[in-house]
Amino acid sequence: MAASKPNRLSLEATSNDHGDIDPLASGSGLSSAGRVFQELRTRIVGLKLPPGTILNRAELAEAFAVSQSPVREAILRLEGLGLVVSYPQSRTEVTRIAPVRLAQENFLRTALECEMVDTLCRADPMPDLKKAKGYLKIQEALADDPEQIELFRELDESFHQALFIAAGQSAMHAHAAERSGHMARLRTLDLPRSHKLQSVIEGHTTVIERIEAGDRHGAVDAMRAHLSGTIGRLPEIMAAYPEYFT
Repeated sequence: MAASKPNRLSLEATSNDHGDIDPLASGSGLSSAGRVFQELRTRIVGLKLPPGTILNRAELAEAFAVSQSPVREAILRLEGLGLVVSYPQSRTEVTRIAPVRLAQENFLRTALECEMVDTLCRADPMPDLKKAKGYLKIQEALADDPEQIELFRELDESFHQALFIAAGQSAMHAHAAERSGHMARLRTLDLPRSHKLQSVIEGHTTVIERIEAGDRHGAVDAMRAHLSGTIGRLPEIMAAYPEYFT
């Protein structure tokens, strides 16, 4: 299918539903470029800036109340992750989701997450999993509310981050998350299915149970199966949203 005509970024596109800059982007310690990068990445992976959206640097600088220098730095970083592409003397555009990048990102995430749960199973004493279990409980409460999809998605990432923190590998979570933008967009397309929400909860529950049982092989198998669900439905998702893919 031919690509649809690229959208043009409106100034409102850099704000969240409440009209404010995303709190994840405006946290303490972030530089201006880091704030712009984090906000744009959040909105790209959440498909609020869908493939084909044109990012105007002057408009972004105005929206974030910064000079164009931090915007250029943020866009270069997004380019390095394959989330935008810049055409010289022309435009910067949000890329389509690339199956090749999906395979690479899924490989990285699976390798790190399986090693992480293996580490948790071998830890003595048992690591504190209270935060991960807390996020899981909230997900269970939200599973029947279609209006809470965005919060459910955030909790999904928080669950995995909590496991990495419990394993003493928070930096590895940040590394994997930043380099998984194409997979994050695929999950955004996949998540609204009611069965998918329950599948996520079941996957998280099994991973926790296997870790607490000290079952290294079971935990690794459970995490691998959990992470393979969305990538396994790639042909179905591509058929439903052909305009989002290369």
